[in-house]
Order: sequence, then structure tokens, then C-alpha cells
Amino acid sequence: MSDAVTPTPETTSSVNWEAWFGLALSIFAAILALNELGGGKFGDDEIQLGNEKSKAYAWYQSKSIKESLVKGQADLVDVLIQGGAIAPDKTQSMLTLQANLKTEIQRYKKEKDEILRGSKAVGEANWAQDIDGKLGIVVGAQEIEAQQDKLSEAGDRFDFGTLFLQISLVLGAIGLIVKRDALRLYFLAGLVGLGSVGAVYCYLGYKLAFAGGF
Repeated sequence: MSDAVTPTPETTSSVNWEAWFGLALSIFAAILALNELGGGKFGDDEIQLGNEKSKAYAWYQSKSIKESLVKGQADLVDVLIQGGAIAPDKTQSMLTLQANLKTEIQRYKKEKDEILRGSKAVGEANWAQDIDGKLGIVVGAQEIEAQQDKLSEAGDRFDFGTLFLQISLVLGAIGLIVKRDALRLYFLAGLVGLGSVGAVYCYLGYKLAFAGGF
């Protein structure tokens, strides 16, 4: 009688490949879902910040136009006074007007600076622009731009995370199909390796977004 034993699935391989692949796929699929959630949420925030930045710079530009108009008036008054075109009895009132115009010019300069850099950056002593009657709550155009840049960087990390995680899941799906243990090992290594890289990018994306105050 022959002592040969017919191979069975248990004797062919002692590794439960389906369990390992299933576990890894479940973990990285969950990370991919978190990555997609972060990319979508912070992507919307980036778009909103872009709109706010455009409004802030438009506000700044409107103040610049008003400042230019007042400067023109002040220059005109100065020319009239220096040229002797003002009657002596009107000179004092024109000087008062000139002083008021210069004060207004300085106010516009402070408002522009606050709109550009924000209330926190200019300090309480330089608050000049109110919002709904409240001072010190202006978020500057440069502040908004810095936040948007942070979210843009975070978005790049989420994009890379999506790429690596999706490729890892593809490798895992193929690994479940192949029959040779050596190939399965390679595909499992690729699944875990690329999935881990994607997980790191996901972490970096959230870290950058939260560092930007979101």
C-alpha cells in the first residue's frame, strides 16, 4: 500500500489568505472612506474661502478708489490755496476742509490695512473698520489666503492618499483571485505597503487642515 497522502487545501497552504486579504481590505477601505470624507469637506471649505478672499480684495479695492478720490480733492484744495484762488474770508474754511480730507485719507489707509491684514494683525489701537457696528472682527484678505493655501496643501495630500489607497485595494482584489502562494504574498505586501502610504497621506491631509484652523 502506498504511503502517499492526497494534498488537501489545508496541507497545500497553512496561511488563511482570504482572512488576511479580507482584514487588510477592510482596514484600507475604511481609511479610504475617511480620506474621501476629508477631501470633500475641506475641498468645499477651500472653495468658500476663495469666494471670501475675492470679496475681501474687492472691499480693499473699493477703499483704495475712495482714498484716491479724497486725495484728488485734497490736492485740488491745496492747489487753490497755494495759487491764491480762494478769497481771504474763505481761506480758513478751506484749510479746515483740507485738514478733514487728510484725516479721511488716513482713515482709509487704516481701513485698508485692517481689511488686508485683519484686526488681529493690526492691533486694537489700529482698528478702524467695523462690521455691523462691531470693531475688531475683520478677517483680513491675507489671513483668508493663508487658510486657503493650507487647505490647498491638504487637498493635495488627500488626492495622493486616494491614489495610493485605491491602487492598494486593486492589488488586494487581484490577490484574492490568484492561486499561487508566492504571488499572493506579493499582492498582500503591495496592498499593505501602498495602503500604508495612502494612510500616511490621509493623516497629513487632516493634520494640515486642522493646523489651518478647521
